[in-house]
Amino acid sequence: MMQQVSSDPLLKVENLVVEYAVGGRTVHAVSGVSLEIARGETLGLVGESGCGKSTLGRAVLQLRKAVSGKVLFDGHDLTAMQGDALRKMRRRVQLIFQDPIASLNPRRRIGDIVAEPLVISGVADPAKRKQIVDDVLSAVGLDPALVGGRLPHEFSGGQCQRICIARALVLNPEFIICDEPVSALDVSIRAQILNLLEEMKARYGLTLLFIAHDLAVVKSVSDRVAVMYLGRLCEVGPSEQLFASPAHPYTALLIEAIPVPDPDVRPTQSVPVGEPPSPIAPPSGCRFRTRCPRADARCVDEVPELRMVAPGQFAACHHPLI
Repeated sequence: MMQQVSSDPLLKVENLVVEYAVGGRTVHAVSGVSLEIARGETLGLVGESGCGKSTLGRAVLQLRKAVSGKVLFDGHDLTAMQGDALRKMRRRVQLIFQDPIASLNPRRRIGDIVAEPLVISGVADPAKRKQIVDDVLSAVGLDPALVGGRLPHEFSGGQCQRICIARALVLNPEFIICDEPVSALDVSIRAQILNLLEEMKARYGLTLLFIAHDLAVVKSVSDRVAVMYLGRLCEVGPSEQLFASPAHPYTALLIEAIPVPDPDVRPTQSVPVGEPPSPIAPPSGCRFRTRCPRADARCVDEVPELRMVAPGQFAACHHPLI
């Protein structure tokens, strides 16, 4: 079931399936995911490592080709595009990578790195390119005169992530996929980058897909949250509502695992039973059933579909908590 968030969503993913071969076997990375993101919205996508979050983000950009399904951006099917048409559409959709240092060419100067998308897109006037680069570096809190001629290794991780954000913004996109943009940074720097993303969202009118495994971070930046487990969506709903009253057992366990910054509060002992299944051989029916205390025979035989369990809140569970 598709979660209707707007009569005219900016991004709509329909039954997306992404698989790839590893050692002669098939990894079921994304299995029939459908979601919508409204214009100006931030959708947080969370789940354990290996659940398919980053693969889904890359498939939206067509960096990873889907086996089936559609990715509709502003009404245009990206999965049906190739060549120049896809390159032109990608100017409107950009990506911020998880590791800011590794995503910057160590042999190129910062001014050239940020200007490269402009060169590729056909902005031929060097003076115009420099002005755009200077403006966007200033917008992310960096002095163009000081950083433009330096190399990436001369900057901290937080500064490199600001440079990556500037590179993503330089083409004035409408939609940005943030692939765990603060997970590689020190805790003291994360809040600065999150605040910067919020400022850039307001300044440039952006729509964001924010991928992370840290639920506390996702809660602070997202309008809605989508929870993913082993290639499928478990739950989707408004951020405050989902955290206050989770419907899927997996969502509830993730929320219980969020650390409380109080030494007098003992952590809960609730953890999923067993080991996470392999995406090469996922369980039948509900993929969370092998670790779920509420699982029964129906969960073995029948794949749960996303259905509304509360206004605006959807869960793929035969026995929801609400």
